[in-house]
Formats: sequence, structure tokens, C-alpha cells
Amino acid sequence: MKRKLLTLLTFASLLGAGELKITSQKFTADENTGVSVFTGNVNIIKNADELNASEVTVYVDKKNKPKKFVAVGNVSFQIITENKASYKGKAQKAIYYPDIKEYHFFKDVHLQQMDDKKDIIGDEVVLKTIEGKAYAKGLETKPVIMIFDIADANESNQSK
Repeated sequence: MKRKLLTLLTFASLLGAGELKITSQKFTADENTGVSVFTGNVNIIKNADELNASEVTVYVDKKNKPKKFVAVGNVSFQIITENKASYKGKAQKAIYYPDIKEYHFFKDVHLQQMDDKKDIIGDEVVLKTIEGKAYAKGLETKPVIMIFDIADANESNQSK
């Protein structure tokens, strides 16, 4: 158990500034493969970012540096990009690559950019937090939907 706790604390120290806190109902780790699995009401918090899922698998390299986080089952999230843009949303699967600070969301994705009041709905959405860019794909039978909140000219004149 001490080794598992040490592995978890190593995750926090290697992800950069700020504390990484992972809570779940169950935790297993295999130091030989570098795979840790958190199951049951998983909650991950680092600074202002938060991710929730039914299960999260963390893959680390030989130096215990996290290379990939894979979250599955009722994924919900809140993310602040390097440019301070705020996003929140949901998906059925999310993959996070900490080295490049990039999120990939899959299946029934709904990503909301809170600052600009934009919504992206699709089957695959990529959010690049360093560059502040998002990309989306739909299914053959279901297109990507982008929703903008555009103020009416009368509304903006009345607010002045």
C-alpha cells in the first residue's frame, strides 16, 4: 500500500506545479507495467481543472512520469486553458496527454466554452489547451453542431 501511495504522490509531483488529487472507491497499480486504475466515482482535481468518470487508467513511463490518462463512463470535466479560456462538458470517454496538455473526447461529446458562450457537440472533439484550439468530428449519420450565442443588435444597443 505504501508503494501505491508513493506512485500516486509521484503523479502529483511530475505533472508540474500544483497538487494533483485523485479520489475513487478503488485503486490498483502495477509497477511492472506502469498502469494504475482508479474505479468508482473517480474525481481528479489539479488547480482549477476537474475530471470525473466511472474509471480512470493512468499510464506512466519507466520514470513514473504520467504519459496518458484514459477516463471512461459518464465523463464530465471543467478545464482552464493556458490562455485562461474556461471549458466544461461531458463525454463517454476522455484521453489526456499531459506532455502536450491535450484532451481527446469521444462519444456524445458536449463541450462548452464558457467565456464566449460557444457549444461544440460531436462524436470526437480535441481540445489543445496550450494553443487554445478545438477540433471536432461528427458521425456519418450525425454532423458536428456548433452553437454561438450572438447578441441581437437591439440588445447590444440597449445595454449601452
